[in-house]
Amino acid sequence: MEPKKSVLIVEDEKNIVDILRFNLQRAGYDTLEAYDGEDGLSKATEAHPDLILLDVMLPKMNGFDVCRAIRAQGDNVPVIILTAREEESDKVLGLEIGADDYITKPFSMRELIARVGANIRRTSMSASAAADSAMPVAGDLSIDTDSHQVCRAGKAVDLTQREYELLTFLASHPNKVYSRVALMEQVWNYGYVGDDVRTVDVTVRRLREKIEADPANPVYILTRRGAGYYFKV
Repeated sequence: MEPKKSVLIVEDEKNIVDILRFNLQRAGYDTLEAYDGEDGLSKATEAHPDLILLDVMLPKMNGFDVCRAIRAQGDNVPVIILTAREEESDKVLGLEIGADDYITKPFSMRELIARVGANIRRTSMSASAAADSAMPVAGDLSIDTDSHQVCRAGKAVDLTQREYELLTFLASHPNKVYSRVALMEQVWNYGYVGDDVRTVDVTVRRLREKIEADPANPVYILTRRGAGYYFKV
């Protein structure tokens, strides 16, 4: 029998933790809990959960700093930011520092469970393109899907798991244009909800900053105005 996946809940409001724990365990997950940022970072480092639900407003260390620290350690565990803030800048910041997803409070428990499952599934298997290690390449960009290593001009590029999956998906379908909604479905594994498509834009921008010599004038991941994004070969 496959072992249960584990979810680390980092949230300082006990009633929310209790609700999350109950619903996640009912959905078949093991849970760990932390009530401040420092303890959350410690448990993330020591317990290696399969996913982290991370509140922003935390004692001792806020959620953004916890996420930064996790990524600085080279850990690509999926992180879903839980925030009561509705400002777009906060959501974008979470994505820019390496979070995979965000949910604004109050949230639907059904939606949260679905997103937890989608994020865990995508890290439990290779990206859809990884079945074939001979990925299309262009210019000085190379993708080794066996080692999940991306290089530009012979130098390794440090990508988050989500950035890597977006790149390999687009590169495995060269010159085919995908809308943001289609990318949410194919790479994020769930459909359009509200302003979720903004997540795609932020991830594309971060990816371009890492693989393009001139992110303002990309040569690999291009935009087809009014249609979406594509990988040019």
